[in-house]
Amino acid sequence: MPERAKVLGSYVDLLDMNGVMEKLGAMVEGHSTQQVVTLNAEIAYLAQRDHSLQAIINSADLVTPDGIGIVWAARLQGYKIRQRVTGIELTYRLSEEAAKQGWKVFLLGALPGIADQAADCLQKSLPGLQIVGQDHGYHSSQEMPAVIEKINQLQPDILLVALGAPRQEFWIHEHKNNLKVKVCIGIGGSLDVLAGEKKRAPELFIRLNLEWLYRLLSEPARIKRQVNLPLFVLQVLKNKYLPGK
Repeated sequence: MPERAKVLGSYVDLLDMNGVMEKLGAMVEGHSTQQVVTLNAEIAYLAQRDHSLQAIINSADLVTPDGIGIVWAARLQGYKIRQRVTGIELTYRLSEEAAKQGWKVFLLGALPGIADQAADCLQKSLPGLQIVGQDHGYHSSQEMPAVIEKINQLQPDILLVALGAPRQEFWIHEHKNNLKVKVCIGIGGSLDVLAGEKKRAPELFIRLNLEWLYRLLSEPARIKRQVNLPLFVLQVLKNKYLPGK
């Protein structure tokens, strides 16, 4: 197993994109449904206070370092970690590999119509990609058995779940034993980006690891969520330099 770091009590695999893709390839060839968590600083901070969420993260089969905060925290503890592996970049890379390998994909989440737009855009840019189905993320609990049945009938290898974190992590954990899918990955708001409904940060922001700032400037309402980012930094520093206090 690859080495794992522990950030505020949540495990994260010390893998770059190539390592993640190699691991995912093995998971697709497996015989059980496996969960992938894309861990960012906000969710790690929430998880230290929500033990049920942290238990889900720590029981996941793969946890990627989604966000510079996780990379920084791991490095501060002396772990060697090369790069972050964001949900949107992983979605792109996984779609490319799925087109090459013949893996079947199902898209679940976002507002009605968004998954359809995302599927159309992906298949236009990646000829041969088999997106066997898609559905929105606003089903009631009473409708969920029918959603699960729809997914299972289409037999995808990979289920991309865009319900927003941490809802998607709870959803995958709750339903994975009923899903006939090899890999379930929480991808946050990636379908909105793929569908062209939201823009990803300009390249400069990405290179400077400031996508969080771009999202805040683009969506000021995120301030209530992103207040957790400085709290995350303070907690990591406290754990490092003032352990036990």
